[in-house]
Amino acid sequence: MAIDSERIRFLYRTEQGRIDRAAWLKGAGALAGVITPFFLIWLALSPYTDHDLARGDPFFAPMTAVAYGYVIFLTFVILLVAVSYVNLSAKRFRALGHQAPLALAGLAPLVALIASATHWLQPRVAEVMPRFWVWGADAVLVAVIAWTIYELGVRQEG
Repeated sequence: MAIDSERIRFLYRTEQGRIDRAAWLKGAGALAGVITPFFLIWLALSPYTDHDLARGDPFFAPMTAVAYGYVIFLTFVILLVAVSYVNLSAKRFRALGHQAPLALAGLAPLVALIASATHWLQPRVAEVMPRFWVWGADAVLVAVIAWTIYELGVRQEG
């Protein structure tokens, strides 16, 4: 079933309104479907970002340039999907009667970005940032995702 442009605008471009859990599940699934291929491409390109001139790698490696160019593009995609997710989830939190729907909707993307940052930073500063910080950030992310899915996708309206 196709979604018209007005429905897309309502779900993803504004945080105003209310939706039921079926609409949230469909909307969140659509966002996951949008971002998944981008992450799969990143998994293929990410090994090329390991470029070390001290090991004798050439000064300019074309695939390294492609990988870093792609990560810039991926960053914009992630931010657009995160904003769409916040707008979608705020509607559901509002329908459930939560006091700060926009803040709660932004919790999962915020924790995901922090966890991603720990994955990026820890190998670069391993002597001052133990690996358990990454595991802790991942544990918090899993907990927030599980709570969000329960709250927005399973829980009945009150």
